[in-house]
Amino acid sequence: MKPTVLVTAPRLAKAGADLLAEAGARVIYLANPDSAESTAEVEQLMAREPIDAVISRTVQLSARAIAACPTLKVISKHGVGVSNIDVDAATARGIPVYVTPGANAQSVAEMTLGLMLAAARRIGWMDRELHEGRWSRAQDGVELQGKTLGLIGFGQIGQRVARVGLALGMQVVAFDPALHSTTGDGVSPVAGVRLLPSVDALLPLADVLSLHVPLNSHTRQMLGAAQFAALPRGAIVVNTARGEVIDEPALVAALQSGHLYAAGLDTMADEPLPAHSPLAALPNVVLTPHVGGSTPAALAGMASGAARNVLGWLQGQPADASACVNPQVLSSHATVHGVTA
Repeated sequence: MKPTVLVTAPRLAKAGADLLAEAGARVIYLANPDSAESTAEVEQLMAREPIDAVISRTVQLSARAIAACPTLKVISKHGVGVSNIDVDAATARGIPVYVTPGANAQSVAEMTLGLMLAAARRIGWMDRELHEGRWSRAQDGVELQGKTLGLIGFGQIGQRVARVGLALGMQVVAFDPALHSTTGDGVSPVAGVRLLPSVDALLPLADVLSLHVPLNSHTRQMLGAAQFAALPRGAIVVNTARGEVIDEPALVAALQSGHLYAAGLDTMADEPLPAHSPLAALPNVVLTPHVGGSTPAALAGMASGAARNVLGWLQGQPADASACVNPQVLSSHATVHGVTA
């Protein structure tokens, strides 16, 4: 019997689609993931169809959807952030939730650097001015050499950003609790980067602050008015992680007051960005629509990784446990009750 796979997007990159086709999978795509009804549509599909696996993009995969589908056996995120998946509900069912670590790291790192440079030199504002027929020459941009780049989260993306920051002549400091817990000695995986013991220790040093953390109960709104006030005056904030890690009204206030020089944001708390969002009205904010990991190369890597995750589980050859966000369910499966492709 061939598996049925739901992809919560209108398409999957060829690298992943080909793997599913080779396995003989029946693939169901979500036609309009940006609609207000997308979460309900997923719930209805999962109640109606005998879905064995879900490849999850950005649409909410709710507890109701998971509960509605008795045939569901495995979930893979198309990426690494699982805040849109009810992992607890999957765990209660014994369903593993996999991610595709590293597949989009280079693309997100490059977007981070693009936003940092655009915010520092007011590139977005000058581009708009020229397109509207005005020769507006901003000459008050921030030169990054000699400035300190502070990274909250120092995994594969943060480490790539750090290396470029060092090449630009920046000082680089980072905080990541996982590094302290695993190494115990605070040794940086990137030579020249100083690891700090806390976010509070990092903030006063960071002329540029870049976020590379997952969204969870510890990181939700981790940056608010007090944290922005702790940054040096004239600092730049870059977020390619998740919009909800920032208290957006506090960010807007810090930008309006001039305490922050600029921000570069690929993620916002509400997506798509509401038409009348104050972020869109600020001339010192560079915005992109959550596409940091959406280059063809990254999409191919995430698609193939997600397809391998679900097919591996269904075929009795699970992916490495390090790619599973709820590994406690793995030990409960002495044998895999999957679908043989």
